[in-house]
Amino acid sequence: MGKSTLFAAITKKQVDCANYPFCTIEPNVGVVAVPDERVDKLAELTHSAKKIYATVKFVDIAGLVKGANQGEGLGNKFLSNIREVDAIVYVLRCFKNDKIINTRQKIDPIEEKEILDTEMALKDLETLEKRSEDLEKEARSGDKKAMKELEVLKKAKELLKSAKILSDAELDEEELKILNSYQFLTLKKRIYLLNGAEDEVPDEIINIFKNNSWPHIVMDVAAEAEASGLNQEERKELGLSELSQLDELIKESYRLLELITFLTTRSDEVRAWTIKRGSTAPQAGGVVHTDFERCFIRAEVINWQDLVNANGFANAREKGLIRTEGKEYIIKDGDVIEIKSNA
Repeated sequence: MGKSTLFAAITKKQVDCANYPFCTIEPNVGVVAVPDERVDKLAELTHSAKKIYATVKFVDIAGLVKGANQGEGLGNKFLSNIREVDAIVYVLRCFKNDKIINTRQKIDPIEEKEILDTEMALKDLETLEKRSEDLEKEARSGDKKAMKELEVLKKAKELLKSAKILSDAELDEEELKILNSYQFLTLKKRIYLLNGAEDEVPDEIINIFKNNSWPHIVMDVAAEAEASGLNQEERKELGLSELSQLDELIKESYRLLELITFLTTRSDEVRAWTIKRGSTAPQAGGVVHTDFERCFIRAEVINWQDLVNANGFANAREKGLIRTEGKEYIIKDGDVIEIKSNA
């Protein structure tokens, strides 16, 4: 009971959670809303009838076991499917329940993590070997681009051979650009979900994750799956935390992908929009409507909390809280914006 149960709970989508290994063959896909109190409070302020939250897409992919790079289990299928995702949630077993099949002889989340890392590293090394052969021929002919690419691939190869995954390595912007073009598995960002109740996850395990700065969440997936439809009061009555850990995982996934939210308000809707951190005002306009980026003139911007504190746009404008920003403005998380364009 792990990743497919988690997927079903987090997406409220019924998928096969049968108690046997590799029950997920084809990947299940679900799009979930990112919980956001800002949308709720702005909708209340503006009396908007409709609330639209930002979303994250979760994909439930076949499980991975030792030897996957050589086709064990559903290894090759897993490794091809996972190339398409932007980040990975490692669901690591910590719970003790003999009724739930364990593909391994013991419960050891650290060793389980290392197996997953190793299998992905071996697949990446296979890709590196194949590409390096072609690049060596191009480099010998004096192709400077090929020479630089080969240099970066050799560095990646050494890192992987020394048991380091690429996402933990110190790489500059140019190196990352080259490596990203290959969709290396070990370059993908990851969250480690320690699957069990808090008293089933030893402090020494938690400390290993903390000391290595590995993003992690302790979650009893089975309990959260059972409680996924309960409100805060009902959760308290059952001795669960008021806020769902599923929401925490959704938010953490959003942060891990370096995504931020900006908001728009109209009389009929408040909407949260997703954009990469560091994006400009015209790029935000392009998310709302493609013509807004091409025909961008300016943006009127206010922080959502300032807008709520001012009790609406009229008071905010009177107090000088609404700013006019141009093409160079970098969007901040929580900005409420209105794009002016000649589209």
